[in-house]
Amino acid sequence: MRIKLLFPLFILFCFHAAGQYNPLIVKDSVAQMAWVENQYNKMSLQERVGQLFMVSVASNQNKTATDKVKNLVKEEGIGGVIFLVGGPVQQAQLTNEYQAASKFPLLIGSDAEWGMAMRLDSTYAFPWNMTLGAVQDSLIIEKVGHQIGKHAKRLGVHINFAPDLDINNNPQNPIIGNRSFGEDPKNVARKGRAFVRGMERAGVLSSGKHFPGHGDTATDSHKALPIINSSVERLDSIELYPFKKTMESGLSSIMVAHLDVPSLESREGHPSTLSKSIVTGVLQNQIGFEGLIITDALNMKAVSQFAPEGKVELEAFLAGNDMLLMPENVLKAKETLINAYEQGEITEERLAKSVKKILMAKYKAGLYNYQPVDLNDLYEDLNGIENDVIYEKTIEAAITVAKNNFSLMPIKKLENKKIAYVHFGDDSGTPFLTALNKYYKVTHIEAKDISEYRDKLSQFNLVIIGLHKNNDSPWKDYKFSKNELFWLEEISRLRTSNTILALFAKPYALLDVLNFDTIDGVVVGYQNSKIAQEKVAQVIFGAIGASGKLPVSAHGEFPVGTGVQLEPIQRLGYSIPESVGMSSEMLAEVDTLVQQGLDSLMFPGAQVLVARRGKVIYNKNFGKPTYESDRNITEETIYDLASLTKILSTLPMIMKMEEEGKIALNDTFKDLIPAYADTDLKDVTVLKALSHYGRLPSWIAFYLDTLTKDRKPSSEFYRQNPSDAFPYKVAEHLYLTRSYKDSIYSRIGRQSLKSNRYRYSDVGYYVFKEYIEKTYGKPINELVDEFLYKPMGLQRTTFNPLKKFSKEEIVPTEEDDYYRYQTVQGYVHDMGAAMQGGVGGHAGLFSTANEVAKIMQMYLQGGYYGGDRFFDARTVKRFNTCYFCNKNVRRGVGFDKPELDEKGPTCGCVSRKSFGHSGFTGTYTWADPDEEIVYVFLSNRTYPSATNTLLIKSGLRTRIQQAIYDSIIN
Repeated sequence: MRIKLLFPLFILFCFHAAGQYNPLIVKDSVAQMAWVENQYNKMSLQERVGQLFMVSVASNQNKTATDKVKNLVKEEGIGGVIFLVGGPVQQAQLTNEYQAASKFPLLIGSDAEWGMAMRLDSTYAFPWNMTLGAVQDSLIIEKVGHQIGKHAKRLGVHINFAPDLDINNNPQNPIIGNRSFGEDPKNVARKGRAFVRGMERAGVLSSGKHFPGHGDTATDSHKALPIINSSVERLDSIELYPFKKTMESGLSSIMVAHLDVPSLESREGHPSTLSKSIVTGVLQNQIGFEGLIITDALNMKAVSQFAPEGKVELEAFLAGNDMLLMPENVLKAKETLINAYEQGEITEERLAKSVKKILMAKYKAGLYNYQPVDLNDLYEDLNGIENDVIYEKTIEAAITVAKNNFSLMPIKKLENKKIAYVHFGDDSGTPFLTALNKYYKVTHIEAKDISEYRDKLSQFNLVIIGLHKNNDSPWKDYKFSKNELFWLEEISRLRTSNTILALFAKPYALLDVLNFDTIDGVVVGYQNSKIAQEKVAQVIFGAIGASGKLPVSAHGEFPVGTGVQLEPIQRLGYSIPESVGMSSEMLAEVDTLVQQGLDSLMFPGAQVLVARRGKVIYNKNFGKPTYESDRNITEETIYDLASLTKILSTLPMIMKMEEEGKIALNDTFKDLIPAYADTDLKDVTVLKALSHYGRLPSWIAFYLDTLTKDRKPSSEFYRQNPSDAFPYKVAEHLYLTRSYKDSIYSRIGRQSLKSNRYRYSDVGYYVFKEYIEKTYGKPINELVDEFLYKPMGLQRTTFNPLKKFSKEEIVPTEEDDYYRYQTVQGYVHDMGAAMQGGVGGHAGLFSTANEVAKIMQMYLQGGYYGGDRFFDARTVKRFNTCYFCNKNVRRGVGFDKPELDEKGPTCGCVSRKSFGHSGFTGTYTWADPDEEIVYVFLSNRTYPSATNTLLIKSGLRTRIQQAIYDSIIN
């Protein structure tokens, strides 16, 4: 026995002495060799030959079929099983069953190039190799390989027949295509090496395929024998290059393809799998590969018709292959090999070499310490959120901008855009359109013919065309239809608009486009998955950048390597919590808390949004507009923001004026409104009023003076229909007299200052509104819309929303039984703002959580958003400063701030730099520069009655904030 142990150790020494590297040898090589020798010495000739075979089974087959394989395992001592289609639990159960029946541990294989989903239902599909080929960061590819390896290992799979190292330099290749990293040998090699590093690090053996290169053919080897008419020099520099380089990263095995390669095999039509000159001569002797060599499936037509059953397997073994994959008749093949051994055609040395390599591979895969597959939580382990994180990052890195005339992308100056979307292809483009609409109004245009397209698109100045092709498998059709090619050309010629083509398919689809002269932008998303569609939309609008490069030549205008790098312009992106260091599981507590609010009748419905590091990672809608409503709250449902108006409307205008020198923080009310020169308010400064340190009254119930003795709107002040004298619409069929505006400002001027230094007050915002409007000669709603909302692309942020939206899109705020005597819906809830025609400096703004978050994100980014600088960062900092903290006043300049000692308006978990505001109707928003978090909560807690204070008393909004911070992963 000691002599037998010395032989493999001597061989190991020779490998290293010769400068070669055997990827099957592990660090603990002495133990490995001892185990290999021990297993080999236990085997009979029948069992040793049996080790050469890997047979196939599908876990969804009937028991008769699976028992047939079990019998081969038990009676014939086969070396491995490759699982085909089925489900993960069934496969794991069969794996355990087969391993238990086998005298020697089985090598379990799978063909899972883009994950177990290539073969199994209920498992995760990662991006195809063509998509990975566009990624410039190899570490991302390594992570993909590692995650696929983890899934394989969890399922009891020891060898994954991946990566595909073919150079796909023939666009007509029917079987490789998306399975290849591309046509550039160096790029394919880089990606292959990274993939191998990741998968092997997970403890799963890799297998490069299809040697010597299956890319340059238009023939499917499942049906016929492809011919590779390349010279030896070309093969060496192109097709063989990735195999040679990937070997350096520890490639455990190589799969040999069924190809006719005349320059390497002189016998005409002789498959490479059966060619000793290729398998032994080129792969082992010239290239020096010492890992496991495996045939491609021997039941494929390209090789199965070459020789009788059994003869094919013998020829493959004699050629130098170690493991014979999926023979048509394993019993016949085994019998043929044993006969060849007994007749001396196969020597003991040759047999031992392959069997021991197989055993070495089994040791490396951990089969020396075999453990059954744990069936507990199998589905959950294979479908964790980390898969989405990796998939998302990969797609982001792959997206390729092939053309970008006029720097059209990312889209800027939204206020000047009218955008249409046209859908091409046979798969859904809904996620793309939905994602586009998160940034700006994009209209879906449908038409029967080009004439109708021309007519409908004439009113738009930017057309985005999406080609959406089926994403189920990489072999699906990827081309434009004839009509689509014609429409693409004609639409792009419209003089009224620019055109962006977004391709959610193989880049080769672009080959059929005659020319791109009139197409201004081309962005390739590679796949039509939901995440790919969403990420392409984010690239188009600049939430994320683009760094991908075409892995293949897609057109004369777009050779391999084409890629215009785009930098993000800091618009909010959309992602998952784990991508920004937060836990989805922990954030689920927010769902629970909001549901408690609904169950406790704190509010009928709500929108809750959380963003971190520039990405919205939680955006959910709860409940209904009213308790009786049959409609649900959606992302587009519009809420009355109440006092959030202060920091989202009036304050931005003051900040702008301060930068322009039109107002100063030390200006007084008499400077703003000279009529106040002789009042108590005269010396109240802008700084003190915005900091709520000006001793102003909290609010003034102006409306009470306009009611009759029975507390109904007086005909002295109101009319049912508008006129020049009664222009201010307070509610449905209720118009206030123009003259009352003077009464409001006169009454403000008569106010006495209060004794308390710190008092939250709306009153100063009446003054600011008046000054802003007089300074610019326009209503404040128009000013802020032109300055902020339109450039930011905000579509549902507005005063008086009924002028733009239907009542059904807006939640009601109260059943008013004290002033307006009707359902307040689409009209501002605040009475003082209502008496100003719905536009107050302190209230009146309506919006959605998504759009509120954009404004807060702009503040968080120091006044920059979407390519526009609205404020200098120093201005934002100046207004986000607490100037009276030494007076025990927590407020910033307009912004609310955390309480100095206790929790106050926050959970107590936020930083001192954080800022935000709350609103009477049940709204709240907060931003934290330290954690880069934006939080928005919108509800209509005042419906049906503003006397409902359960939301306020419960502290629910800040308890949700605490849950958000608790979900941060340390």
